[in-house]
Amino acid sequence: MTDKNKRMLRVIFMGTPDFAVSALRTLAESGNEIVCVLTQPDRPKGRGYETLPSPVRVCAESAGIPVCTPQTLKDAETQDFLRSLSPDLILVAAYGKILPSEILTMPRLGCVNLHASLLPAWRGAAPIQRAVMNGDRTGGVTVMQMDEGLDTGNIILQKSVPIGPDTTAGEYHDALAEAASEALREYLVLAASSDGPVPSSKQPEDATYASKIEKEEGRVDFTGSAARTHDRIRGMSPFPGAFTFLDGKRVKLLGSRIGRSIEGEHVPGEILGSGKDGLEVMCADGSLILTCLQPEGKGKMSGQSFANGIRSGSGKDILHVFRG
Repeated sequence: MTDKNKRMLRVIFMGTPDFAVSALRTLAESGNEIVCVLTQPDRPKGRGYETLPSPVRVCAESAGIPVCTPQTLKDAETQDFLRSLSPDLILVAAYGKILPSEILTMPRLGCVNLHASLLPAWRGAAPIQRAVMNGDRTGGVTVMQMDEGLDTGNIILQKSVPIGPDTTAGEYHDALAEAASEALREYLVLAASSDGPVPSSKQPEDATYASKIEKEEGRVDFTGSAARTHDRIRGMSPFPGAFTFLDGKRVKLLGSRIGRSIEGEHVPGEILGSGKDGLEVMCADGSLILTCLQPEGKGKMSGQSFANGIRSGSGKDILHVFRG
């Protein structure tokens, strides 16, 4: 492809969380014209419920890109505004709203989504956490031509990302964001010389779904296997955070690794000991080493520091059991 065949694209970008920020930056660096950024309206966040802008809004405004935060995409006023921008492409990355058909058919190149999974695996709201919680060893990102279904559109290209046995959702998120930027660069090269939607292929039928993560899913009672408990903890780390209870007080579990096989009479959740590697806790089939915890009202700490606090408060010979 020669330079004379390339063309500058007029792009509307739609995104909201941190995952979309790297894609927005990549798009800005590509030399294409970002005519507007759409993102979710400012929301109350944190303990003080202070109303804060989305990460994408902060990024766009710092770069001098026009930002729009519509409550809905279904009204004629919003659709007329987007149409007036004459976009060649609408690029979506974790925007958080369903696009109506009037918008899907608006741009010359259609609407293209950067989805944080290797579709058809993990369609839906929480593909990053679900992949880690499921114990997947490979994930990735998909550049998808959007249709009216939930992540059902044709696949343009994909990038694989390995998921290590101790990788947290936060670490996987960062790796995916980097892979999404790489995939976006490849797509933009294809789009620059295309008169219509870039060639794509239909998704396979064996889809899985990544429903929204509910905070209560983070409750850990240690009655499952060490492997499944470990996957739940790392899939919830750093947000919303797995948790359990000790002496009636909530304890967040932010880091772990699988321990050892154990014989003898122990109850799930029983604290077996601690060392420099962490706090050892009994599961159904062996132990789990908790490497990072956050007691209620306190900061993050290592498993050993947590154990030292228990001993200083109640004596080392008392049996301590986490109860989910």
